[in-house]
Amino acid sequence: MKKHRMNHSLRPNLLATLAAITMAGLGATAQAQSYPVTPQQRTTAQQAAQAGVPLSELAPNAPDEYTVKPRDTLWAISRLYLRSPWRWPELWGMNMGEIQNPHRIYPGQVLYLDKSGGRARLAMRRGGSGAPEGGTIKLSPRTRYESLADMALPTLNPSVIEPFLAEPVVVDAATLATAPRIVAGNDSRVVLARGDRAYARGEPDAPLMEAPGPIRTYRVFRNATPLKDPGTGEILGYEAQYLGKAQLQRGESSAKAEVEGKEVVYPVPATIDIVAAREEMRAGDRLLPEPPRQLLSYVPRAPAQTIADGRIVSVYGNAVQFAAQNQVVAINKGTIDGIENGHVLAILKNGDTIVDKTGAAKEMLKLPNERIGLLMVFRPFERVSYALVLEINDAPRIGDLLINP
Repeated sequence: MKKHRMNHSLRPNLLATLAAITMAGLGATAQAQSYPVTPQQRTTAQQAAQAGVPLSELAPNAPDEYTVKPRDTLWAISRLYLRSPWRWPELWGMNMGEIQNPHRIYPGQVLYLDKSGGRARLAMRRGGSGAPEGGTIKLSPRTRYESLADMALPTLNPSVIEPFLAEPVVVDAATLATAPRIVAGNDSRVVLARGDRAYARGEPDAPLMEAPGPIRTYRVFRNATPLKDPGTGEILGYEAQYLGKAQLQRGESSAKAEVEGKEVVYPVPATIDIVAAREEMRAGDRLLPEPPRQLLSYVPRAPAQTIADGRIVSVYGNAVQFAAQNQVVAINKGTIDGIENGHVLAILKNGDTIVDKTGAAKEMLKLPNERIGLLMVFRPFERVSYALVLEINDAPRIGDLLINP
């Protein structure tokens, strides 16, 4: 929705001031929303609102003043102020007297850090926790049209996460095997690309049929790769290779023909059009219904429960062993383990086992596990989840350990 603004005063939504992370992620509206806040988080915030935050909890170079920029993310701003960015309730608590509900934070807002009395508090004006007179910030005297949804800062860089909300999928062994399949391309095409027409069939008891309402869209997948727990070798699920999208134009039917004087009934496959292609498609590739677009709120936080035996299962997309910052990995914990969107975990480098060549006995040694970074879960499945590597000081790899931060 477009908002027309003309030399108005704008009350800053500071909370998130950095609550830095209680905001909604991708494509959400600019209206204030209700975000998940647990009783424990609210209690922590209320305590911080009364007493402030110890200076020892601030990041070493926390700025006294910071103007929010258009390309900022809430995670990055939170890191400016706190040693542990996921501890957003305490950051919210700094400003709880002014902001009752976590809304959104916008470019142009100015954040001030008050460190008087040995405690840290955020404010909307220098030297105090109150807002400027009238609680307003004056904008420049010009008329402009802007999309407020586009202005609001995302928790994380949306270009990194958004493709994974639609593309990769974790299924069980039977789901892909019984999904509708492409049986042929139009004009005997062997490989299919965007704009091509093709034909597909479902299982006998679940034919591919049209339904009332909008045209049905399907995602096309191939090669369900097993995701194995590095510790136990157990298969946690199957990661299907995303190829593109297809739309159903006509459902399956049947046709009668006369063959050698006898009437024969032939199955007629459904007609689909390839509307998006990441890779070429072919007969045998499988179709899964396109899920509704989800506007998720990511609230980075430590899991309430202790995470045991967590490990990185795979690095998505490149068939490589090592992950980089802002790369997506699969982990061996899911909803069955209590994992939720926004859970932050610390990455421990799994110390190598080596031979002590300096001693006469040539003993085997296990080097210590070292903390090397953080990741955040953004798409959990039952037994496995996708997570974004947020920060690292060494390259994480498959088999590295995960613990509470």
